[in-house]
Amino acid sequence: MQLPYFFEPLLPAASALFTVSEETSKHCAQVLRMHAQEKILLTNGEGLLSEATIVTPDKKRMVVQTSIAEKKQRAAVENVLAISFVKNPSRIEWLLEKITEIGITEIIPLICERTEKIIYKQERWNSILISAMLQSKQVYKPILREPTKLNQLVAEDFEGTSFIAHCMEDTLPIKSYLPLSARRRVLIGPEGDFTEKEVEQAVTKGFLALDLGTNRLRTETAGLVAITLLQNH
Repeated sequence: MQLPYFFEPLLPAASALFTVSEETSKHCAQVLRMHAQEKILLTNGEGLLSEATIVTPDKKRMVVQTSIAEKKQRAAVENVLAISFVKNPSRIEWLLEKITEIGITEIIPLICERTEKIIYKQERWNSILISAMLQSKQVYKPILREPTKLNQLVAEDFEGTSFIAHCMEDTLPIKSYLPLSARRRVLIGPEGDFTEKEVEQAVTKGFLALDLGTNRLRTETAGLVAITLLQNH
């Protein structure tokens, strides 16, 4: 039986008596009805993983004895998704969950010329990322950056391969760009796509024009397809 898995950002690296958060306490004591001497797994979302034994199963301030935390290595491949806001924020929230389960490294909310509505709920989005991280048994929470304008993003230094996926001509499938570097990022535009000027800005800065197939995709679907392609190459 797999041990229950919880997020504790202040998890100590050394073995110690540790009071977990009220959220973890309530879930263990009240929802799972766990008792003293039962074990759980804790991660800080930055690579640490510790097996902990319940000492005091209190529903508000549960105390556990942690083991020496193991520092897990990041995946050999790191993928970054910069994606425009869309009018229906629930679609982006769905995407955040799915790409976290797949293994995204970094997410950048993107502001483009045709971006119609900017709704950035940092606390809620981070909560979705944490939940998906725990669901998929990972120990690294994706980095969630502040909303960034496209012209600022394409001007940033980036060590790796950069793509811009769009619906205009002169795009190529991912197989045309193989082999890829270990670090990659991809830009996905808003409903209505990037403007020609934006595509030109990105290509001038070394971005490769990526073809995601013949079907016209919604923004969030395009983001999922792009990250799936990168993750599998």
